[in-house]
Amino acid sequence: MNLFADFRTRVLTCLDQLVAEGTLPAGLSTAAVAVEPPRDAAHGDMATNAAMVLAKPAKMNPRVIADALAAKLLEDPQIAVAEVAGPGFLNMRLVPDVWQAVVKAALTDPAYGQSTLGQNQKMLVEYVSANPTGPLHVGHTRGAVFGDALASLLDYTGYDVTREYYINDGGAQVDVLARSVYLRYLEEHGKQVEFPDGTYPGEYLKDVGKALKAKVGDAFVGKAEEVWLDDIRTFATEAMMDLIRTDLAQLGVVMDSFYSEKSLYGTGLIEKAIAELDAKGLIYRGTLEPPKGKTPEDWEPREQTLFRSTAHGDDVDRPVQKSDGSWTYFAPDIAYHYDKVQRGFDQLIDVFGADHGGYVKRMKAAVSALSDGKVPLDVKLTQLVKLYKNGEPFKMSKRAGTFVTLSDVVEAVGKDVTRFHMLTRKNDAPLDFDFDKVLEQSKDNPVFYVQYAHARVNSVLRKAREAGIAVDDATLAAADLGKLGHEAELNVAKKLAEWPRLVEIAARGHEPHRIAFYLYDLASDFHALWNRGNDDTSLRFLQEGDTDTTQAKIALIRAVAIVISHGLGILGVTPVEEMR
Repeated sequence: MNLFADFRTRVLTCLDQLVAEGTLPAGLSTAAVAVEPPRDAAHGDMATNAAMVLAKPAKMNPRVIADALAAKLLEDPQIAVAEVAGPGFLNMRLVPDVWQAVVKAALTDPAYGQSTLGQNQKMLVEYVSANPTGPLHVGHTRGAVFGDALASLLDYTGYDVTREYYINDGGAQVDVLARSVYLRYLEEHGKQVEFPDGTYPGEYLKDVGKALKAKVGDAFVGKAEEVWLDDIRTFATEAMMDLIRTDLAQLGVVMDSFYSEKSLYGTGLIEKAIAELDAKGLIYRGTLEPPKGKTPEDWEPREQTLFRSTAHGDDVDRPVQKSDGSWTYFAPDIAYHYDKVQRGFDQLIDVFGADHGGYVKRMKAAVSALSDGKVPLDVKLTQLVKLYKNGEPFKMSKRAGTFVTLSDVVEAVGKDVTRFHMLTRKNDAPLDFDFDKVLEQSKDNPVFYVQYAHARVNSVLRKAREAGIAVDDATLAAADLGKLGHEAELNVAKKLAEWPRLVEIAARGHEPHRIAFYLYDLASDFHALWNRGNDDTSLRFLQEGDTDTTQAKIALIRAVAIVISHGLGILGVTPVEEMR
């Protein structure tokens, strides 16, 4: 049940009638006609822009169209008022039965709010994809939460979603990891070592060095790098990925697949992807212009193999092979995305950190070229997280050496608080994470406020059961919901009606933060109703001696709890039954 989609259909039916009567010309496109909540709730329950968007193609005054449409809409028994406002907007007020039916739908339809928007299209969401050189840090945490919530949102709206982690194990950083582990390995053998600049000195590698000693004994002690580099690189990468999987599990993130960058090398996959671009006339030998701004002192023009990415929307063409014949960093990324296309995905999403902004246009150009424009790629950037504790910036993690880890955050405040708070800002906006405030029990803390609403509903249900009142969903759905007539009660029902529409908007825009915002607003309306009951006894959920009214009121707030539970499920947060 999507009430706004339903009333849009009613508006379109009325427009068809106006066409049949000759009031409107035939052949008008109604694609831009929308029905949505008005900006000011005082103006009504729903508003439509139909007259505004049809006026120009119909060559008519929008108010004339709006007046005619209003007259048609008023024939609908569920529309109490249809008023023209401003140059031609049309505001509607609906009868209470409509909102009471929303409560029943939330109680009886397990899929209330779910959608078939995705039409089972195959969607690949790649996120986290951190270098396997250490534990995940707080920046990775935001990307992990955002990507995971987005994947859940898309699944909720009918997409066939695959969650994937791209392991960057093919570059020079894994050689540095191997050398760093070798130093810890030597420490385990009693050797005095120093960590040169550029190596990883974090204590998290001590356990890896100990495990390596347990596996190979002293076989690598005093040996040249070429003897142990390959073996330790593989060993260290696997150890780091085990650590990363453990970190993700702490956050409730489970990937469907892990894709190794290393698997692209020596297998012909990079060559195949570049050959595909070459066959399309998009690979050529050329020399790039110097970088804009201050030219580096060591820059010199070199002929390279270039991808004509400007043919697909990029600002400049991009090198894929260096003058010495080795691949650039971009080449395996092209091959990886070529493989995504070849695996038959209909849409791709990449979730990158803010420092990868320069990669957006080139990756979109590559996917557009490789798929002939048939597979859209959306790249989402997650901005930085600033940590605070006791009002002061918080930066240090002894275990990692230089940064706060995902594990540090989850251990301090818990999975649910971490996940919810990471979604209280749009992904491309900076986020402040204050360890004290995210645990604060106040309206200013969104995660507490939403969880408190869910817990409050459950406390009412417990009290009703203790009083011998049946409050199972089937009984509540059969209650006389006509008893829900107060403005404060209907406001809550109206907010519940927005849920299916909001879900589709969030899914279309790839914006899971909208779910968190909506849940906070729904919780606010619920708490406002609760507080009004302190002064107006007729609004209290438990009406002594009146089971019918009690069940109707509890039906409303049980619907609130159901929608909160659905929303928290998308965010990967467990709803609480009672606050401690």
